[in-house]
Amino acid sequence: MDSLLFLCARRVVTQRPLPALPPDLYPVLFQVAFLDGRALVLRDLVDTWPFPVLHVQRLVGHRELLRDHSCRFCMEAVIQGVVVQLRRELEEPGRDSRWVYSRFSSLRVLDMTRLSDSVSGDTPAGLTVWFSTEALAKACVEVSKHQQEFQTHGSKWHKGCSGDAASTAVPEPRGVDVHTDLLVNRTSYEILCHALQTGATSPLRLKCREFQAVDISASEIVTLLESLYPSCLRRVELYFNNLGLTGLSVILPHLSRFPELRSLKFRYSNVDVRHLTPESAMTIRCVARQLGMLPSLQELSLGSSQLSGNLHQILCDLQAPLESLELGYCSLLPTDLAFLSQSFHAPALKRLDLSGHNISQGLQEPLRLLLEETSSSLLHLDLTECDMADSHLEALLPTLLRCSRLRFLGLHGNSLTTAAIKDLLQKTLELPDLHLVVYPIPEDCYKLELWDSISDVVEDEELLAVTTAEISQLLENSGRTDIIWTSSIFAYRDLDYFSL
Repeated sequence: MDSLLFLCARRVVTQRPLPALPPDLYPVLFQVAFLDGRALVLRDLVDTWPFPVLHVQRLVGHRELLRDHSCRFCMEAVIQGVVVQLRRELEEPGRDSRWVYSRFSSLRVLDMTRLSDSVSGDTPAGLTVWFSTEALAKACVEVSKHQQEFQTHGSKWHKGCSGDAASTAVPEPRGVDVHTDLLVNRTSYEILCHALQTGATSPLRLKCREFQAVDISASEIVTLLESLYPSCLRRVELYFNNLGLTGLSVILPHLSRFPELRSLKFRYSNVDVRHLTPESAMTIRCVARQLGMLPSLQELSLGSSQLSGNLHQILCDLQAPLESLELGYCSLLPTDLAFLSQSFHAPALKRLDLSGHNISQGLQEPLRLLLEETSSSLLHLDLTECDMADSHLEALLPTLLRCSRLRFLGLHGNSLTTAAIKDLLQKTLELPDLHLVVYPIPEDCYKLELWDSISDVVEDEELLAVTTAEISQLLENSGRTDIIWTSSIFAYRDLDYFSL
């Protein structure tokens, strides 16, 4: 039930222009205006924001609001509120700066980070960051253009009015730093590049926390990285950029200027080191040395790279142990897992993704040994689509039970039966922190059907419903209703249970 304050705020935001308001009401008015999709009211609130910092995600509170159809217009309104404020500061006639700024918003930092955990532009959550990136880039260009025009024409007008150029110098606006996550693709590259390159002299400054690039070249990525503030960047994620090993060696030297960079993800980047030539061996050594020059690196993802037998070549120069390592669909060999289990990374790992590796191809024992070494630290284990049968799970289960801090277990896409899944559930009840298990649709919940003389295996919805109900009942009977067991890989993908 909504509080009286919330209901009153909802009534206030129906008015425009807003009445004079005490500063303490601004946060709840912002939340209500965002919830109700009142874009113009949001713009007015930001334009007169009485505090130095506005953190959008903390005010909105619930990420589901960021998936609503009106979210794009609300985010653009927030950005336009900053633009209106800065334009007015630029246009104010030169007077004592204390008098000038007393009339304006106190906003100096707009924090638009953590609006989404998803980088996919195909999801509403990803679109939030995508639209925000384009809107921010356009806003930067707009403010810079207005600044140049006013410096050219406005200063001449003031000089003509007073006859004294020195006494009428217009004070530079203090400006607003926008802390943001940037998602760039081919469509948004040009305008974002222009916005970042003009940012050094603009009163609207983009300070990127998380940089995500999709389907652009290595040279374009380097151009953008060179324009980012060194002290702000924490994460870099590059998707579908066809970089190859050579592209990595081009980009990595430019990452050493970011001392706080802790997460680096290269996914679907066409990195293939299965068959090393003398030239590619030199390149991989170069890549390893460059990774070793990132002192704060804690998270590394090489998803869908072809690393067969060469994982040690990539990781050998890292100066500190990784806490997160994502190696899904990397064609790893037993020697790769053996190296990892003997490395100084194993006892520090909190997140490990080994999806897409056939456990029956000599990986079962190396995986067991690796899990032994990670058991004291591991929080998140993803073994999706590992061709795991009941016998493999039975062999791994004693080691899994030693992972006493485990919060997430991903087993979707494996060939397990209902009996094996129920046995896993009952035995993992002893893991106190386990919160989410994504299990496969059991093998015995499929049936054979004929479609125009073509046979196909499909889910038996009745059997699956019975199994799902039985699993829920087992959890309820055990008193562990805090654990979520689901066969859906999508239902919880945006929830940040496991942030390190």
